[in-house]
Amino acid sequence: MMDKRSGFPLLEGINDPSELRQLRPQQLRQLSDELRAFIIQSVSHTGGHLSSSLGTVELSVALHYVFNTPHDPLVWDVGHQSYGHKILTGRRRAMATLRKKDGLSGFLKRSESPYDSFGAGHSSTSISAALGMAIAAQRRGEDRKAVAVIGDGAMTAGMAFEALNHAGNTEANLLVILNDNEMSISRNVGGISNYLAKLLSGRIYSSMREGSKKVLSALPPPVWELARRAEEHVKGMVVPGTLFEELGFNYIGPIDGHDIDTLVATLKNLYSLKGPQFLHVVTRKGKGFHPAEENPCAFHGVNAFNPADGRAIAAGGGRPTYSQIFGEWLCDTAAIDDALVAITPAMSDGSGMNEFAQRFPDQFIDVGIAEQHSVTLAGGLACGGMKPVVAIYSTFLQRAYDQLIHDVALQNLPVLFAVDRAGLVGPDGPTHAGSFDLSFLRCIPNMVVMAPADEDECYQMLATGYRHPGPCAVRYPRGTGPGRAARKPAAALPIGRAELRRKGRRVSLLAFGSMVQPALEAGEILDASVVNMRFVKPLDENMVMHQATTHDLLVTVEENAVSGGAGSAVNEFLAAQGLVLPVINLGLPDLFQEHGSHSELLAECGLDTPGILHTVNAWLASHPCQILPLGVNSY
Repeated sequence: MMDKRSGFPLLEGINDPSELRQLRPQQLRQLSDELRAFIIQSVSHTGGHLSSSLGTVELSVALHYVFNTPHDPLVWDVGHQSYGHKILTGRRRAMATLRKKDGLSGFLKRSESPYDSFGAGHSSTSISAALGMAIAAQRRGEDRKAVAVIGDGAMTAGMAFEALNHAGNTEANLLVILNDNEMSISRNVGGISNYLAKLLSGRIYSSMREGSKKVLSALPPPVWELARRAEEHVKGMVVPGTLFEELGFNYIGPIDGHDIDTLVATLKNLYSLKGPQFLHVVTRKGKGFHPAEENPCAFHGVNAFNPADGRAIAAGGGRPTYSQIFGEWLCDTAAIDDALVAITPAMSDGSGMNEFAQRFPDQFIDVGIAEQHSVTLAGGLACGGMKPVVAIYSTFLQRAYDQLIHDVALQNLPVLFAVDRAGLVGPDGPTHAGSFDLSFLRCIPNMVVMAPADEDECYQMLATGYRHPGPCAVRYPRGTGPGRAARKPAAALPIGRAELRRKGRRVSLLAFGSMVQPALEAGEILDASVVNMRFVKPLDENMVMHQATTHDLLVTVEENAVSGGAGSAVNEFLAAQGLVLPVINLGLPDLFQEHGSHSELLAECGLDTPGILHTVNAWLASHPCQILPLGVNSY
């Protein structure tokens, strides 16, 4: 019934894992080849996370072949590596809609499929979630095996080790699979290692091990301890798993994550074992696609590309991104100040820091996926007389909120936070949207919070924050700005001072950051005043007061949640002054907005120029009162 000319004869016959389990073991290698080719073909049209998903093709096939998913919950950490999982679980045809509005999410999503047992966009949560599922099954008397697949990068986060520490002290039926794509340990992969993995995961070895424990436990403690250490010594010579064994896991591996036969045999053995198990597999990011194998970082997240050579189809607009502006400012500042130390939690490339890392390696620190540590480390560096700069995505700063408050702001330490990806992030969706940083930053004492309207202002604000003697955040969006080149050398801006961009009548648009440009476009049509507010904290109260007393309507516009955001700061000030006038707060709605293009999402929120015009015109139509004369004094 299948068209053998399609190139995917086996894959097209699989619409859910139950059909996958009908295949013969010798067919799994062909299926893996087809799945890898399909991922390359599909992502070349839609863009997405390519390298990670190519590296887990065989693992995806083997897991769904051996385990009874979704009865046995499978938790993929983050979801970067889950495209093969999506395709094998009934979403093959929908892959053409990946990361598009109303299409498939680029990450895991419980509402999208029963096979997505836990949604995630941030790393290092899989072990905790899978352990919770395993404990729940145990308490409900259900025969389930929970599986967590976590990458070696995600294992750098403290949360992963917190979960491992807990799991090892339980009897939960949990399997943790470490997907290790560090090439430095590839020498451990091969026939002997695979053979040992099969042996150590088998029932015979397991029963002998448990039986020996029972026999030896009756011996005097010194003899028991000697036997235990002897076992660890012998096993440790061929298996680097002492740490995980000490945490209470039965460690197996490392094995070749692209050897489908070994994977299936090992997983079948592990399926029958009780209690916490740990399987170490070694994979290669970008496996099977030469450009991605050669440069896995560049193909981690990609736009549409030519599958023949990996070249991007659509070139960029030529303007530098805000991330590149930040990287440029870093290099310029480090060249004249060796006290600068820049910290990233594993996002050097995304944050525009690669050139800085190469030019100033002694002033660059990548802490791995450890956001909490990055912030407290910065606090310690500040106490030691250095000038720390933490480059971090808005959505990841949420993970270090306690450290931000307790370890930096409370002590009023001079740490600059370069908050990237603030606001909507388009195809990455709600897990990566920087929707809340203005809300959670402005309520913290001692913080200065800035939002640039363009590239030049971003450069100047970074310099302003760097010179400020306390904690400061500059939040800027993903992608490019209006195209205003940075002026050098940077001049510090007066703290808490806004800028009147346009003087108009009746309506004043108080715009923050990325919303200045659409507000200016709307202001021209409305003949409204437009203010580039610049500072969310401290707020320019004199400017707000002036606009409130010379206009009929104030409209605050921000690419942040309305609840508790910059507009709320304006409302609070007006209420404290006893000023009563209409105020409209435009921003992100009180919901987790789904993925789509940035322009589509702005339009959906009413934050593009037509949306602002519609809101203001609707108010003007319902309030046809006398138009106030323009104020005679300029600000």
